[in-house]
Amino acid sequence: MLWHPQLNWNQKVVKIMSNGREQWGTRLGFILAASGSAVGIGNIWKYPHMAGQNGGAAFTLVYLICIALVGLPIIVGEFVLGRKTQLSPVGAYDQIAPGSFWKWVGFLGVASAFVILSFYGVVGGWILKYTFASITGGFEALIDDPEGAGTMFNGIITSTWEPIFWQVIFMAFCIWVIVNGVKGGIEKWSRIMMPLIIVILVVLAIRGLTLPNGKEGLVFLFKPRFADLSASAIVLALGHAFFTLSLGMGTMITYGSYLDKKQNLIGSAIWVILLDTAIAILAGIAIFTTVFAMGADPAEGPGLIFVVLPTVFPQLAGGTIWASLFFILLFMAALTSAISILEVVTAYFIDQKGWDRGRATIIFGSVITVVGVFCSLSLGGGINLSAFLNMTFFDFMDYLSSKYMLPIGGMFMAIFILYRWGLPEFLIELETGMDGYKVNLWVVRILLSISAAVVGFIILNEIVDKIIGRSISDILFSASG
Repeated sequence: MLWHPQLNWNQKVVKIMSNGREQWGTRLGFILAASGSAVGIGNIWKYPHMAGQNGGAAFTLVYLICIALVGLPIIVGEFVLGRKTQLSPVGAYDQIAPGSFWKWVGFLGVASAFVILSFYGVVGGWILKYTFASITGGFEALIDDPEGAGTMFNGIITSTWEPIFWQVIFMAFCIWVIVNGVKGGIEKWSRIMMPLIIVILVVLAIRGLTLPNGKEGLVFLFKPRFADLSASAIVLALGHAFFTLSLGMGTMITYGSYLDKKQNLIGSAIWVILLDTAIAILAGIAIFTTVFAMGADPAEGPGLIFVVLPTVFPQLAGGTIWASLFFILLFMAALTSAISILEVVTAYFIDQKGWDRGRATIIFGSVITVVGVFCSLSLGGGINLSAFLNMTFFDFMDYLSSKYMLPIGGMFMAIFILYRWGLPEFLIELETGMDGYKVNLWVVRILLSISAAVVGFIILNEIVDKIIGRSISDILFSASG
């Protein structure tokens, strides 16, 4: 057996570790916080859209296989590394491999978190703006007017000051939560927001299923269409299985560092994956049943959130309520992810530089916000720091982190465990808290090797696409066809 089935959700632990490090209050709090990190805005629109466009249930099946082969080994590896060292990414690698280049993998994780939050905070600001608009009935004039909704969205993101205003407010929420610490901030608000996210999604899903033609959305999402499952779709499933769990930037290492030795890490990782996947599926049901019922275009991708849905909700009875619930849900999903990202940067300065939490959070939360301002201004404010790359600064930060920084970090983490730390030492820490249950060394070796190889392929696939204009997956698909 790989993990112990017994779950002691509210197992109490001491608040402060022997080394003075703060600790999660309960196992449930940790799982909800880690799940909150994984559950972001990508779960709300990206997974349902990809599944619907790439084979429905066939895509979901491939995605679940990818989660098991790629996501689970790496998330467990990050948990183990964090708990073993009781340090954030840089310190964790440096403790096990002192004086080596491996600490730079930790620095890459911290840098990834910095880069991601700079543009993620901008998107969080958009969501906050739309949350305010939904509550105040701002969508009423957009009934069946996608052109008007598109104009509204474009006007918001390309203006100079309005998106910055909302971005600053969103980042202020993040900073406030992190300043209050692991137990009093992250865990406290994760225990509030994660159940609310699930409840709101269930309510929205039920509402969607009760609408005329709403069940067509279920067909779109869940009917197996293996003919639509191309090689590129499989690569999409591989990539999303990795990115959806916030892997490669040290979030799970940092969260794992606040764990005590009693926690079953494999069991916790499985619960994080299950919650992440369940929320993605619930979001798909809620969105696409509503979209199909109203006759809207399901192929809009992220446009579903900011363009299509604002025109759909006013058509429903109680549209303001449904719109408000949806965007409150989206705001909480964005916030739970954002606070986990900021914690990576904060924890580095606490662990490695000896800063107090308040100072580290406020200073670097503010610095990230300033960088985010330039991301926002690149969309229409007249300042684009990456114009020479023929992309906006916003898009550049997104591209750099998602296509290279995160997968490189995840790949090297797996290689580190296999060839530098060593599986025997890794398994000693992994099996701690599993009540005598043992994990097969060769199973771990195979899974980590597969993870490293798959993530390496994702990186190579992107590089080849940039060089020759065609990805490896497209080439393979063409050859097979």
